[in-house]
Order: sequence, then structure tokens, then C-alpha cells
Amino acid sequence: MGNLSLLVCSVTLKVTGMSATIAGQRDPMLLHQEKDLEVHGHLQLGLNAVAERNLFWNIADVPEIDFDSDTEWLETYIKAGLSFTRSFSEDACLYGKLSEVSSYTFGTDAFDASDTGRTTLEEAYLGYRNRDDNNLVLDISAGSREFALGTGMLIANGAANGFERGALKFGPRKAWRMALLAGLSTSKVKSSVFYLAPNELESNKTENRLAGLDIRYDASEKDNIGLSYIHVIESLAPYPKAAPNGDGAPTITPGAREGLHALNVYAQKETLENLSFGLDIAYEWNERIDMRAWAGRFKAEYAFSDTLWKPVLSYYYQTFSGDDPSTSRQERFDPLYYEGSPSAWSTGSKSTMVFINSNVRAHGLTLRLSPSRQDIVTFRYAHIRVNELRSPVQFGQATRVDITDGVSSVISGVTHPHLADDFFVEYSRIINQNTYLTDGYSISIPERGIKRVSENAANWTGGFINVIFNY
Repeated sequence: MGNLSLLVCSVTLKVTGMSATIAGQRDPMLLHQEKDLEVHGHLQLGLNAVAERNLFWNIADVPEIDFDSDTEWLETYIKAGLSFTRSFSEDACLYGKLSEVSSYTFGTDAFDASDTGRTTLEEAYLGYRNRDDNNLVLDISAGSREFALGTGMLIANGAANGFERGALKFGPRKAWRMALLAGLSTSKVKSSVFYLAPNELESNKTENRLAGLDIRYDASEKDNIGLSYIHVIESLAPYPKAAPNGDGAPTITPGAREGLHALNVYAQKETLENLSFGLDIAYEWNERIDMRAWAGRFKAEYAFSDTLWKPVLSYYYQTFSGDDPSTSRQERFDPLYYEGSPSAWSTGSKSTMVFINSNVRAHGLTLRLSPSRQDIVTFRYAHIRVNELRSPVQFGQATRVDITDGVSSVISGVTHPHLADDFFVEYSRIINQNTYLTDGYSISIPERGIKRVSENAANWTGGFINVIFNY
């Protein structure tokens, strides 16, 4: 009973990731502890130096646009908060968290935002968790908090970063402005219903409201299958529609996202020791605007656990439908609030800053090496192509309606499918249990699809170095 109650009533500490003691010492972030109440402090700080050359493949380097394709900036953030757990019995507890994020960018970032930042509420929620005599766990919560579905293909990042908020690359905000969650789970089956409202930028409010449900079966830690259903109740977010036969600029349909339905099936299976496979399939429809769209990803990973430096090699193929210029139907896939990090659902390293997960497909290879327990080196490659020629391949980057002048010409579509090849090398060092250092360098080589857009197309390069402190 005691161990089970800890699973039921303990709050996962994302920031500290530690128990009440560290190597036999008291956790300094455990602010209060008695029989029925624990209060934890949370503190995370980050500093990131970034340099970019030939931003967006230099296609903004034209006399009529005042945009600097070479820039450097420094971004920083601090995330601080308190969480508590109040136990009523071994099987029931009340929990909650309150946190804020302050972020700032010094200099001018990739989207031309200069010397700007904001302090915003991040998490502010209360929850109740209870386990009955049949080991059925009820978990309900309300407020601003993080929430993700499956692998993060559609629902993961509930807050916008960059632009007037600063810290574009770090993206420290993740929590939804409002998340009403109710879950029932057993040891193998987990289900939840949800209502979500994103934490949007003041400069780009689209008033999105989403609801849905998710159910997942965990056969083991590495074998699972799940199904998510999402419905967009309200939205002002527009969609682009390809011009007939791709002849001309796309039209924009205001509020097109409202009424969207989406189904996402996700699964992971370990078939042999150290070999695993993942599959995601999504289908979207909206009768109000005659929309049908689809997307999918297949991923395979093998860990050479008995080899020097313990290499982990993975391959993925992911594809997202685009709007067919020869039909009146809307076929553009809407990626909603996907997790866009390189280890999740980004399409390329540089290219993901231009192409959201719509009307693109990519082959990707990743090799991760661990020379020591404290050092990780990761190599990534992505081969990126378009699905539909002469159809929008970039719209709403960072969930914005307006398009940065430097990449606005790409929205009309391209006339060759090969867009770019991206290469990225990253080094991470665990300095100590609270301090992490990461630096990386990436290059995106424009291919015929991009080169036909601009005669100035050039290799887009960039590097960064950052340090994060977790307490």
C-alpha cells in the first residue's frame, strides 16, 4: 500500500527530477515537509548565445526588404515556482503548482524581434488524485499547466514563445493558459478527457479552444498503443488555399480551423532486444470547409548497448499532406500544437523555422553517441521535400497569422519537390546534477525547390551555445 500511495499522490518534479534527498543530503528545494504536506521550490535558468548566417537561405536579401540575413543574439530566461502535495490518506491527495517565466532577447533574432521580453504566468493549477480499492486512479485538475498527447504530433506545446516574449530558441513556455483535465487509469490503461486553451501571444491571438479524449494501453514500458481525438471548438486561425492549378498566390480563409476534427493513432513496439519501432497516423476533417487531410510517421531505432560509446541509430520518415491545387477541397494538414524540437517532430534543423508540418515530407537519420556518462554527441540529417507542388508550404510559423517578410515568397509554393538537406551536430555535457551545457552547429543546403524561389539562395548556417541550471 505504501509504495502504491507514493505513485498515486506524489507530484512529478520536472525541474528538480530528484527526491527529498540527494546523495544522502536534504534536497534544498524541499521547502517544507511534514506527515501530510510537502512544499517544493522550482527554479530553472538559461542563457543562450546564437549566431545565424544567410537566414532563410538568404532569400530575404533583396533591396525592397529591410532584413538582415546575418545576426547574433543572446537570450535568457528564468522559470520559478512552488508546488505542493497535501495527502488526506494513503490513496488520496490534493496537489498544485504556481510558476512564472521571465524571458528576454538581447539583439535581433531570426524573426527580426529586437531587445524584447516579457514576464508571464506559466503554471497555476490545482488537482485531486484518488485510488480506489480496485487500483483505479482518478485524477482531475484545472488551471494553467503542461499537457501533451501521445508523441506530441498534434498536442504538446501549449504556449507561444519568441517575438515580443523573447527567448525564441529556448522556448521556455509550454503550459496551456487553461487546461481542464480528467483521467482514469489502471496499471496498463490510461484515459483522459480534456479542454484546452493555448497561451497565445498578445500580437497574435486566434482564440483557439480545443477539447477531446485520449486512451492508451501500455503493455510494457516500451510497448504501447493509443488513440487521441481532438475537436477545435472555436478558432480565428486562417488556412491558406492553393490557387486553382497553382497559378497565382493562395487565398486565405479566415477562421478556417474552427470545427476541425482530428484522430491520431500512435504506437511503439520493441520487437527485439535494443530494436524498437514507432508509428503515428493522423487524419483530419472539417465538414464546414470541406477539408480532408492526413499525416504519418514511421520510426525505427536500434541501440548498440554493448558497443563503445553506446551508439543509438534511428531512422524516420514523416509526411504531412498539402493542399492539392487541382481540387476545390482543402487537403492541407494542420499540425496544431506539435512538439517542434529536433528530438520530436521538427522537419529538419534549420528548415523547421520555415516549414511547419504541412505539405512536407522528410527522411531523417540520427546517430547519438555517449563517450561518457556525462557527454552526449548527436548527429542529425534530414532530407526534406514537398508533397504538393505550387501549393503553400509555409504558413503560420510559430502559430502566427502574419509571415516574416524574409520568407513570404515561399508561401505560394515551389515548382520542384526537393526543398533542402539539413545537417546538425550537437554536444551536451552534464556538468553536475544541476548544470547542463549544450552547443551545436547546423547547416541547411537549399535545393532546387528553394533555389527556384530566389537567385540569392545560399547555405544557411548557424551555431549556439547555452547553459541551463535546474534546481
